[in-house]
Amino acid sequence: MKAPRHTETVLSRRQIEGLIAGGRCVIIVNQKVLKVDPWLKYHPGGDKAIMHMVGRDATDEVTALHSLSAQQKMNRYCIGRIEGRWENFVPPIQGGRFRPYCESSADKQEDVEDDTEVHTRNSDISRTPSPVFDTEQSNIRKRGRNNQMTSSASSISSVADLDDGMSWLDVQTKEQISLDLAKYPSLDLATQDEVVRKYRELDQRIRAEGLYDCNYSAYAIEACRYTFLAGMMLLFLRLGWYATSGMFLGALWHQLVFTVHDAGHMGITHSFTVDTMIGIIIADFIGGLSVGWWKRNHNVHHIVTNSPEHDPDIEHIPFFAISHRFFESLTSSFYERVMAYDTVAKLILPYQAYLYYPILTFGRFNLYFLSWEYLIRGLGPKKGPAWWHRWLEIAGQVFFWFWFGYLLLYKTIPTNSARFAFVMVSHMVTMPLHAQITLSHFAMSTAELGPHESFPQKMLRTTMDVDCPQWLDFFHGGLQFQAIHHLFPRMPRHNLRRTQKLVQDFCSDVGIPYALYGFVDGSKQVIGRLDEVGRQAALLAKCQRSIVEKGDILHGH
Repeated sequence: MKAPRHTETVLSRRQIEGLIAGGRCVIIVNQKVLKVDPWLKYHPGGDKAIMHMVGRDATDEVTALHSLSAQQKMNRYCIGRIEGRWENFVPPIQGGRFRPYCESSADKQEDVEDDTEVHTRNSDISRTPSPVFDTEQSNIRKRGRNNQMTSSASSISSVADLDDGMSWLDVQTKEQISLDLAKYPSLDLATQDEVVRKYRELDQRIRAEGLYDCNYSAYAIEACRYTFLAGMMLLFLRLGWYATSGMFLGALWHQLVFTVHDAGHMGITHSFTVDTMIGIIIADFIGGLSVGWWKRNHNVHHIVTNSPEHDPDIEHIPFFAISHRFFESLTSSFYERVMAYDTVAKLILPYQAYLYYPILTFGRFNLYFLSWEYLIRGLGPKKGPAWWHRWLEIAGQVFFWFWFGYLLLYKTIPTNSARFAFVMVSHMVTMPLHAQITLSHFAMSTAELGPHESFPQKMLRTTMDVDCPQWLDFFHGGLQFQAIHHLFPRMPRHNLRRTQKLVQDFCSDVGIPYALYGFVDGSKQVIGRLDEVGRQAALLAKCQRSIVEKGDILHGH
């Protein structure tokens, strides 16, 4: 009799837990158990995106972010399969704890007796224990529509006798969790399975209607727009209108980023090599930014959207905080460092609502730094299909600074004041892009509802769409449909508007609110969130000063 193939081996939950406890990276995709340790250093999208899927059913995330050919190649890492429904663990990178596996009879008996308890413990611990997330866990596993949310007034009075300002802020987080639990479908497995089933049906319908097919005529129009902006930049440069020339260059950069975004998701030709080349040529050679850095950052953002500890797209201390949890000096799993709530942060955050747009004006300079850091440190894959990306990007950076820094700024523009004006205008004009990026997430929930929340529900809970007339789509570049994009990230942006009605119907069917605001109203939501957290920062500082003063008085007596 032939020995069973690895793909036919049925692995128990305890066996998989034991593999993860031993340091293995194991994910579940379409009932297959994949041990992807060898692929971590080769993954074009970075290792962190994979690490956030360890111990989880990653079927929907893998399907959404990868081509069919890439999914088929994953089968080489298959070590077995599971039977029945998989209940997610919390990945080690998020603080999940795992027990080693022993094939002793005692251990097998333990599996039977303690299975339910272990599932709960390992599933719900995703961070250092805190009074916010590690108490009343049963409430997180139920929606509790009949439970009334505690009012802010009662919250304040309930902790009025506590001097520690964080105690009151923790109550605010509990209220946010309660609000999300009441507002969104239940987190019980049956409800989430139904959400996933209908999401997958929607995905199949979208594919059948050809909405994953790129509309190349739309890119022909985009190319005409890019040519016009580049031509106007050169015209005014020749005329000596340097600030005006810089304005058109900034507008060109602003528009080109949208095509880089499409290419990064393989949403243009759906070819890994071709779309990567398009992205590098535009981002590095023309814009001076790194596609590799963006992919590593952006893929994590798509998986752990709006998670304060894990999503780099909302980790902007000391300049911005959209949750009071940043006051705890959280450790970023992406940057692998403590996001210190230091003196600078305490000085800036109370006024962040007023500083929001001025800081965004200089956002492009920060992107240069992040790009250089990524390329210099070699944070991308050094082997595998993406080994050449870093070297082509470095060549692109050299080319960019040659044409922009030497030929344009130094050789063409005659005076330092004109050079300064050109640089500042060209970079400040890109500010709307940073506002568009933050608009879709800054006002949305940052609550952690545990590992049983489905991929589509989490995406819709943490992302908003922006309502705008169709003729303005070119200005937003698809970023106005971020909720739809997060559900179907590989869909070409010119098809997102056609998909909106289908997503709205899906949301109505499964009971998930579809967040849709006008640009002005959405911006008000963002400013309101920043103002709220800023006031919380001021309150915390006041409480801490009060504690110090009381301590001094007591010490004096």
